[in-house]
Amino acid sequence: MAEVLFGQSYFLRFDPKLWEAMQPYPPLGALYAASWLRSLGREVALFDAMLAESTAEWESCLDRHSPKFAVLYEDSFNYLSKMCLLRMRRAAFEMIGQAKQRGAVVIVSASDATDNLEDYFSHGADYVLIGEGEHVLSELLETLEGEGAGAAPLLPGVAARGGDKLPSVPRRPSRDLDRLPFPAWDLVDLERYRRVWRERHGFFSINLVTTRGCPYRCNWCAKPIFGQRYNARSPENVVEEMALLSRMAAPDHIWFADDIFGLKKGWIERFADLVQDRDLRTPFKCLQRSDLINPSNAEALQRAGCRTVWLGAESGSQKILDAMDKGATVEDCLRATSLLRGQGIEVGFFLQFGYPGEEWDDILKTVRMVRRSMPDDIGISVSYPLPGTKFHERVRKDLGLKRNWDDGNDLAMLYQGPFTTGFYRQVHKTLHKEYRARKALKKAMRGESANLKPLLRAASLPWDWAKLQWMRRTHATRA
Repeated sequence: MAEVLFGQSYFLRFDPKLWEAMQPYPPLGALYAASWLRSLGREVALFDAMLAESTAEWESCLDRHSPKFAVLYEDSFNYLSKMCLLRMRRAAFEMIGQAKQRGAVVIVSASDATDNLEDYFSHGADYVLIGEGEHVLSELLETLEGEGAGAAPLLPGVAARGGDKLPSVPRRPSRDLDRLPFPAWDLVDLERYRRVWRERHGFFSINLVTTRGCPYRCNWCAKPIFGQRYNARSPENVVEEMALLSRMAAPDHIWFADDIFGLKKGWIERFADLVQDRDLRTPFKCLQRSDLINPSNAEALQRAGCRTVWLGAESGSQKILDAMDKGATVEDCLRATSLLRGQGIEVGFFLQFGYPGEEWDDILKTVRMVRRSMPDDIGISVSYPLPGTKFHERVRKDLGLKRNWDDGNDLAMLYQGPFTTGFYRQVHKTLHKEYRARKALKKAMRGESANLKPLLRAASLPWDWAKLQWMRRTHATRA
């Protein structure tokens, strides 16, 4: 029995591409909210959808706990949850219905629910939390217990089914993140995660966050939960959680899932000092802006144990970066790559194609940037318009009926961009093939063991590039 049952609708099983990659992480958002409620004396339980097979497991969890409140608390630290995939939305609707059938009050905290309130209400959700959720959730539960489950309180940061007013502005985010209790790690089957990771990858990785939000204004980036603010935990607080996890789970690797890791001046340097002092150095990956990398924090990242930094390179065309309001340059990316590699840190590039105004020459500039830098990994997507962004407003008139991808491998153009979906899927295929072949060739030339399959597949690259040349003329959507 538990008064509050937390769940989330991101099922790795429902995303074939990510299921194949098999890099699961626990739902940090729900773990933080569960820990907060528990600190206030409430009985909580967790349904972890990440490795579940279907929503039938949620039903079993509902029957086992008979919760008064069922809370779908999506993980806003997981970029896949922020993308609001259609398959996961359908799972959320199923889970809402299953909870309502059992008499639970259903509360939802999610980017998708924030953007599509009426859809969630029409499927049975009673309340949707707007913005950062821990504190407003506890206030909502107190209000419901005082006024009855049938009440529709107009609390700031809460939208109610059937309410007279639907708030559109989130609550002010928490500024002192050190006051939040650590995530409720004991609710997670960490041994199951360990088995999966070690069977597939030979090491066990776990996720942490040190910040909430991002102050930058890239106009394609949606921020329905944390808004434009950026708040950070102290290095001391983060290291205390690392010490706890070291005792509980002994991870081999950490993913710091922040939008930007260590933005505040001196934060990374202090963090590195503490990690070394406490003998907690663990290989990790994180996300950074290229214009923030300097010799001091690059060296500190190495001291702290950083193995990989992912940069939002986005494009090799400065014209496109400027159109995105990126606030960084192509040269920033090249310089950051050099500084990080000088410290022995791997570099990954996030790339996106299809932004308005992109031409064939801009695509070639991105290809040349990849060839020149040869990052240790690349992630390729197409520009994805989400509500609340300037980009979405700009392309609203060109949006089709489909507004979200079905899963992580969809790569559909959701608006009438410079070229068609088929063209960008061919760009994705061709650039990945060439990149993997070049990477294998470099390893072979260094005398290292290399996978020969990418080199064999490279034989078709002249045809792939010729096909792209033909497609750029026949698949352009605008003259």
